[in-house]
Amino acid sequence: MSVEATQQNWSPVQAVRWEDDACVLLDQRRLPAEEVFLKLETSAAVADAIAAMVVRGAPAIGIAAAYGVALAYRESTPGDRFDLASRLDVLRQARPTASNLVWAVRRVSAAAEAAGSERYGAAVKEARAIHAEDLAMNQAMGKLGARLIEGPCKVVTHCNAGALATGGFGTALGVIRQAWVEGRIDRVYAGETRPWQQGSRLTCWELARDGIPVTLLADSAMGQMFRREHPAWLITGADRIAANGDVANKIGTYALAVLARHHGARVMIVAPRSTIDPETPNGDAIPIEARSADELWVLSGLPGGIDGAAVENPVFDVTPAGCIDVIVTDGGVIQDPDLEKISALMRDA
Repeated sequence: MSVEATQQNWSPVQAVRWEDDACVLLDQRRLPAEEVFLKLETSAAVADAIAAMVVRGAPAIGIAAAYGVALAYRESTPGDRFDLASRLDVLRQARPTASNLVWAVRRVSAAAEAAGSERYGAAVKEARAIHAEDLAMNQAMGKLGARLIEGPCKVVTHCNAGALATGGFGTALGVIRQAWVEGRIDRVYAGETRPWQQGSRLTCWELARDGIPVTLLADSAMGQMFRREHPAWLITGADRIAANGDVANKIGTYALAVLARHHGARVMIVAPRSTIDPETPNGDAIPIEARSADELWVLSGLPGGIDGAAVENPVFDVTPAGCIDVIVTDGGVIQDPDLEKISALMRDA
């Protein structure tokens, strides 16, 4: 069954497609007001779209980058290794925190190089394989994660780790979708996730389309919600998992994990093994992307800012492994993650 056909069984949302020798991306900056698709025919255009947040979510970024690699092989000058290398490097640098991006570039380029004169065709085939595998992994992780939830109960999620952030179905939202079908969840709480508002614009949009009860809160209202509603789980995705189990995810995840710990809720991270970076020893070694100060000033209605006031705008934070109860991957479930358990999982992959 094709990626498209399989995905329609779960959700109509499709963030990344390959059509007519082009990478087609749903412009998530314009959701939920309108659904606009961009047809990208060069690797540079794919890199720009990744950097500009047209597509976001580590798995979806990896899939888009994989198609971008195919385009790089199509457009690079035959025999000019520098030309190809520079195009691939632009893709790698598009967003520095998501490990899936570098993993996808490495995997597709290796497949292309092994194909000799048929490099472009091999690259497209490998990129499509990554896409299909991600969808299958999402569904498998959804089932694994749902089994851990005793319900019916309330859960919290952060940012967007759904069909929009993946090849389809979702990582964190994949678990939530599966648990909802099985009657294990009766309410989802989502923060609005400033400054890009992925929680309100994307997660609430996805869950509402699927008929899953969702309540939106300002991120700063989450503490009061934990105190009053007693959710059982915090369930999020990840952009990079270090070798020791520390997790980089959307800014605000760490604060929610601390709240969950204090209020007796468990913390579940859901991500494919491609998100695990064995070469990054711990969370302190994860590069944290910082974006423009304008994103905060414009949100406050103050384009250009206030003279004398500085801004820090990190996109991600790091949740230590000690704050995480379980990491759900396509290779299995890790309880109380640490270096030894992460190493065993990757060794058996």
